Amino acid sequence: MGEFTTMYKPTIAIIGGGPAALMLACSLDPEKYRVSIYEKNAALGRKFLVAGKGGFNLTHSEDAVQFADRYTPRSFIHRFLEVFSNADFRGWLKRIGIETYVGTSKRVFPVKGTRPIDVLKAIEARLLNNKVSLHYRHEWRGWQEKALLFENEGKRVTLKPDLTVFATGGASWKVTGSDGSWMDFLSGKGVRLNPFFPSNCAYQIGWDKDFINKYAGSALKNAVFHCGTLTRKGEAILTDFGIEGSGVYPLSGAVRKALSEHGSAALVIDLKPDLDHQELRFRLENKGRLSVRAVLEKKLNLTPVQTELLKRHTTKDEYNSPQHLAYAIKNLKLRVSGLAPIDEAISTVGGIAVDELSADLELKKLPGHYAVGEMIDWDAPTGGYLLQACFSMGYALAKHLNAKAPN
Repeated sequence: MGEFTTMYKPTIAIIGGGPAALMLACSLDPEKYRVSIYEKNAALGRKFLVAGKGGFNLTHSEDAVQFADRYTPRSFIHRFLEVFSNADFRGWLKRIGIETYVGTSKRVFPVKGTRPIDVLKAIEARLLNNKVSLHYRHEWRGWQEKALLFENEGKRVTLKPDLTVFATGGASWKVTGSDGSWMDFLSGKGVRLNPFFPSNCAYQIGWDKDFINKYAGSALKNAVFHCGTLTRKGEAILTDFGIEGSGVYPLSGAVRKALSEHGSAALVIDLKPDLDHQELRFRLENKGRLSVRAVLEKKLNLTPVQTELLKRHTTKDEYNSPQHLAYAIKNLKLRVSGLAPIDEAISTVGGIAVDELSADLELKKLPGHYAVGEMIDWDAPTGGYLLQACFSMGYALAKHLNAKAPN
């Protein structure tokens, strides 16, 4: 950053109004900087609000080591979590009037009765208190010579801030403004970008038509899902397209890798994680006069959809063999042939390569320009990890810039 006189407050332009941008603007020192947010929509936090419709999970209560292990690449995100942890985030929310609680899943939510818009309004109040200028309907369109170029309701607007922070999001949920349209502008400046791929999304399964017509919407609960070296316990829903849910979303990285290398991926499901193979075999062998289906549903408490999946993914001989059927219960294999479209994904991977950024999130090829949030190539599962990383990056960058500002 260049040298400034003590009489001059440097200007910072933040492009985008998502979680990383909001935390950054809330945390920059108004006595040291004049801060402005330029948002392409008519309001802030569009994706923030959409994410809250399914249950407003703000972060997770895991310990620091486990928390950091959820991210890829771990080393990139970990340093921001050290500056602003999940505990720090809950404390910050409390200071702006948002009380939280830890649910049974160990996820962190606002107390009951607090809506996503209430959280956003509390953040906006903090922005106003921090003297942040808000400019809506300003879509970044690259540069005009050395000035940032925006389109504002058909008019072209240029400005030359002292520092620029890009917080334009990834490429999922275009309706919220995250469409990846910024990529051409940065690649034109020599910044290396990785293509976007869907993450935390549905997986395509070639279901038998009769089966899925009957069982679409059915849940596989309390199962353990495997792909490659990744494992997750949780729940998944069968859909016309395939399978989705909190139990399979965290496997996105392994599924993408297998699809890229082999054209398909094996999703392996343990339908009874609390019983080992030996116990399952024993119960199947001692079925008495019961049919195999009756044993599965009455002695093993499998649901009709689980029983039907086993029947359709084993041969007749395997289905009637206690040894082979026990194995199938622990290792039900589904073939994944593709991923949901990017715009239907909860998040994306891809964007700015992490080695294009300094440790303080400055673009190496564009001094004075920084990037935060989902426009950088990192990945995390749902459950509060995506939001936490964005807020942590915003806070960490603010801390860095506050320390570097003129006295």
